[in-house]
Amino acid sequence: MADDAGAAGGPGGPGGPGMGGRFRGGFGSGIRGRGRGRGRGGGRGRGARGGKAEDKEWMPSEIIDFFLGASLKDEVLKIMPVQKQTRAGQRTRFKAFVAIGDYNGHVGLGVKCSKEVATAIRGAIILAKLSIVPVRRGYWGNKIGKPHTVPCKVTGRCGSVLVRLIPAPRGTGIVSAPVPKKLLMMAGIDDCYTSAKGCTATLGNFASSLHHLWTISPQKRIPK
Repeated sequence: MADDAGAAGGPGGPGGPGMGGRFRGGFGSGIRGRGRGRGRGGGRGRGARGGKAEDKEWMPSEIIDFFLGASLKDEVLKIMPVQKQTRAGQRTRFKAFVAIGDYNGHVGLGVKCSKEVATAIRGAIILAKLSIVPVRRGYWGNKIGKPHTVPCKVTGRCGSVLVRLIPAPRGTGIVSAPVPKKLLMMAGIDDCYTSAKGCTATLGNFASSLHHLWTISPQKRIPK
């Protein structure tokens, strides 16, 4: 009887009332564990596709492919080696900067480090898809045809880099350095003047300052 009482699930057992039911079970215990049973976001992709997603702060990149997959184009901006000093010596990894957009008002930027170049590029593409934001476009002068430039003068900042976008008349083109020019083209902007200040040699801050323009909500903008 004592053995039965002390068995798993009994009154005095590890999973019984005597232990407060704190035993979660395990291999060979005969008690089913009370773990979650699913990883992060289990079934959330199917729920988002059906319009039932609850956590909007996290979503898989396949949702972006479902809505914008056919029109998205990605381009590797730069791949650079980065090093970390450890006890065993220097650990070298590769950092990839990838821009993605549909050339029609949507653009994203992803940065990823990995031991291999291919892995870093794949991770940067996924992060770029998750960071896609809509780009507001406008006109310079009369509203004729499709929007072709930025609607007003805007400034973005990342670190010491300041990038200012100025509307331009139709036919001007994008007057900019190569890195912002690629992001503006992917965003669907055809005509724009740009001005940059700070340490623009750091490509990460240079590209992020431009992408930061479209990620700021109107409530966060500080009036001048």
